[in-house]
Amino acid sequence: MNNNDTLVLVTGGTGFIAQHCILALLNHGYRVRTTVRSLERETEVREHLKEGGADPGDRLSFVTADLGSDDGWARAAAGCAYVMHGASPTPTGHQTSEDEWVRPAVDGNLRVLRAAREAGGRRVVLTSAFGAICAGHGQMKRPFNENDWSDLTSKNVWPYQKSKTLSERAAWDFIASEGKGLELSAINPVAVLGPVLGADYSHSIRLIKNMMDGQPGNPKINSGFVDVRDVADLHVRAMTHEAANGERFLAIAGESMWLADVAKVLKQRMGPTADKVSTRVLPNAVVRLGALKDPALRGAVPLLGLNLNATSDKAIRLLGWAQRSPEDAIVATAESLVRLGLLNDAE
Repeated sequence: MNNNDTLVLVTGGTGFIAQHCILALLNHGYRVRTTVRSLERETEVREHLKEGGADPGDRLSFVTADLGSDDGWARAAAGCAYVMHGASPTPTGHQTSEDEWVRPAVDGNLRVLRAAREAGGRRVVLTSAFGAICAGHGQMKRPFNENDWSDLTSKNVWPYQKSKTLSERAAWDFIASEGKGLELSAINPVAVLGPVLGADYSHSIRLIKNMMDGQPGNPKINSGFVDVRDVADLHVRAMTHEAANGERFLAIAGESMWLADVAKVLKQRMGPTADKVSTRVLPNAVVRLGALKDPALRGAVPLLGLNLNATSDKAIRLLGWAQRSPEDAIVATAESLVRLGLLNDAE
């Protein structure tokens, strides 16, 4: 397929999923423009892409734009037939309020959609999250699917999940009321694993890194997993496939897994490099006690014992999507952490 004249904007080019989306687009022959908050990070992004097997030269360009400001977005979207929008503001520090999560996420989505509309773009593919689907429901008797939305009336919804839910809803509302023909498709991935391209990686990767670094056990938490390369492939399919317009696509590989079973995969497949991995299941009481002192554990407490299985039947059926197994995604993550020297004893 000759896509050499088609320019695609990928927002947040320093992100893990965004960089794999750039790699997928380059492999399909597209030209890519990406946004960064500072052009000083261009070299880093290019190094990460090289780790992923691409040296795009002038087929990749960079524009400065920040989701918190209108500056730069018109220039970023100009001439782009499609936009892949995965950039998301992430507040830092323990004192951040819920509003510091939600408002920037909503406003950021609307900024990108407006810029795409004004530039005459055809379709935006929004990287949403499973957090916009699964939160606040308690134990489900069936796998989650795209018809599910997080229940924001529940007290067990984190600010991150609320921000993802409200920002995706705002995007769909914008398309319905102000889109003027702009199309939208949303991708809702579960925990995204796969080959790390550098030291700037996602929260999901930290799950595997912590296990490989020897954390003392695993909370009784269940999660779906999917390989980032397959998530990027789903973005490309959703970008051009007629059936993807106006649809959400949940991205999961196989069945969800308990964290202790993830640890067992590492033990079985990674040999001596997984010597520090513990397959122990931490008692719920221990996790609850730890959460009193450790803010990072607090979000885990409502998830203890919950099965968070989901289905990607829709993406498989409508878009012909195929995925690596969750086990292969787990191993690919660990192998890349070892290869790049990102584990604690790798210095």
